[in-house]
Amino acid sequence: MYPKSLTRIIEDFQKLPGIGEKTAERLALHLATQFSNEDIDDFSSHLSELKNAIHACPTCGMLTDEKTCHICQDESRDKTTIMVVADPKDVFVMEKMATYGGRYHVLGGLIDFSRGVTDKELNIESLEKRLEGVKELILATNGTVEGEMTAKFIKAFFADKQLLITRLASGLPVGSDLRYADDLTLSKAVENRMKY
Repeated sequence: MYPKSLTRIIEDFQKLPGIGEKTAERLALHLATQFSNEDIDDFSSHLSELKNAIHACPTCGMLTDEKTCHICQDESRDKTTIMVVADPKDVFVMEKMATYGGRYHVLGGLIDFSRGVTDKELNIESLEKRLEGVKELILATNGTVEGEMTAKFIKAFFADKQLLITRLASGLPVGSDLRYADDLTLSKAVENRMKY
């Protein structure tokens, strides 16, 4: 139905998360009809630059286009805490909140035996090299089976270190109703209760 070049762009857009066929068609048609040749050249150039310039920070694993990421370069950040996350997206989410002022360590995934991902595929051992002066490791992996397994592995891996190892609290979201919460969420809410 569409010309081949447009079909290829539609298929490319569908490879992105959350982009279905209709959205991909709309985006591709917008590029074809609304973007000037200069806009298309810039867009193409930016995509190439993105793939060529972005790499993992050798210190923490965060995405950067510099030698080390801006967070590792920031001397004002608290050097006594490291928040361990699965993915660079998690760092962006935490940074948007602007409530955490420490450093990060990106694992590059979670332990998932069903997909053949073990601790050897993750950025765990490099974390050990960053512990000088660190007092607290904050485990900020997802509350999924894989996230819990990864957090438990890291806790055991660093058990012999003089470190406070904490886990982000989990439980009831703000504004939720108890009767709609699942059993696991309720049990985590009870486990993670605080003095009021």
